[in-house]
Amino acid sequence: MRAPDFWKRDGLAARLLAPLGALYGLSVRARLSRARPYRAKACVLCVGNLTAGGSGKTPVAMALARMLEARGQKVVFLTRGYGGRLGGPVRVDPAQYNAVDVGDEALLLATVAPTVVARDRGRGAELADTLGAQVIVMDDGFQNFQLAKDLSILVVDAESGFGNRRLIPAGPLREPVEQGLQRANAVVLMGDGAFALPAFRGPVYRAHLRPSAPDGLKGRAVFAMAGIGRPEKFFRTLEAMGARVIGTKPFPDHHPYTAQEIEAVKREAANAGALLVTTEKDLVRIEANRRDGIVSVPVHAVFAGDPNPGMMLDRLARARA
Repeated sequence: MRAPDFWKRDGLAARLLAPLGALYGLSVRARLSRARPYRAKACVLCVGNLTAGGSGKTPVAMALARMLEARGQKVVFLTRGYGGRLGGPVRVDPAQYNAVDVGDEALLLATVAPTVVARDRGRGAELADTLGAQVIVMDDGFQNFQLAKDLSILVVDAESGFGNRRLIPAGPLREPVEQGLQRANAVVLMGDGAFALPAFRGPVYRAHLRPSAPDGLKGRAVFAMAGIGRPEKFFRTLEAMGARVIGTKPFPDHHPYTAQEIEAVKREAANAGALLVTTEKDLVRIEANRRDGIVSVPVHAVFAGDPNPGMMLDRLARARA
C-alpha cells in the first residue's frame, strides 16, 4: 500500500472518510478492553508505531536487540510476518523460507537473532520461550493485545509525524495519538525533522538511519528502486551518500515483485548506464535467481545524543535477572 497524499493534510477526502476512521479507532479500543494477554516467561519489549508504515521501527528493533545482546541477553524476535503466507508460529529459517512465506521484515530480523513469525502473538511467545528467549523483541504489535508487554517503544517519523492526525482510512493513524502515548514507555523520533511531540512524560530518544557503507556509492550513477513505506527517504539517503541518482522507481510498501517488473527496471537502469540499487528489505522480496546485477544498500538505526535507550535496557536486563 502507498500512503495517499491526503493523509498529509486535513482536506475534503480526509473529512469524508473520518466516520470510517472513527469506527477503526473503536475496533482498537474494543480489542484492548477484551484482551486477556498471555504472559511469557521472557521479558517482552514491543517496538511499534501509531501510523501505517514507514517509521523505521524494524531498524530500531534490530538496534535494540543488538544492544540487549551486548548486555548478555538472549533475544528472540517476534513478528506477524506481514506479507507472508504462513500464520505460524514458526521459527524463520532463511534457508527454508522466503519473503512469500514469512514476509520481508522477518528475513531481515533473522540476520540478527532467532525470529518467530506468528499471527497469534501469544502462541509465538510460547515458541520463543522454548528457544530460550530472555527478552522477546516484538517488531510491531503495539495495537496487538494478545501478549503482555514489559516495555513499549513507539517509533515516530520526525518528518511526517502523525500526518493529518486522522485514523485509517481518513489518515495514517492506527489509533488516537493520546490513547497510544498513554501505553508507551518511550518514544523514538526517527530522523532530523522538527516534529513537536504532544505532551509525553516518558523518555524521548532521537535516532537516524545510516547506510552501512557510506562511501560505497560516492560518485556512482545509480538507478534506485524501493517498495517501502516512504521510498523518497531511501532516494534521499543515496544522494546524501554522494551517489548520482539519475532515475527512481517507487513501489508500494511490501510490494511482491514479479519477474517482469524486475526485468523492466533492470532495462531502465542499463539504458541509463546506471547501477541498479535497492534496499535490503526489497532485495529479499526479489527471487534469488533475479538478484544478479542489483546492489542492496543496508541501513541501520543509530541513536544520537543523550538520552539514549541504554539505561532503560539495563533496567530490563536486571528485571529479567
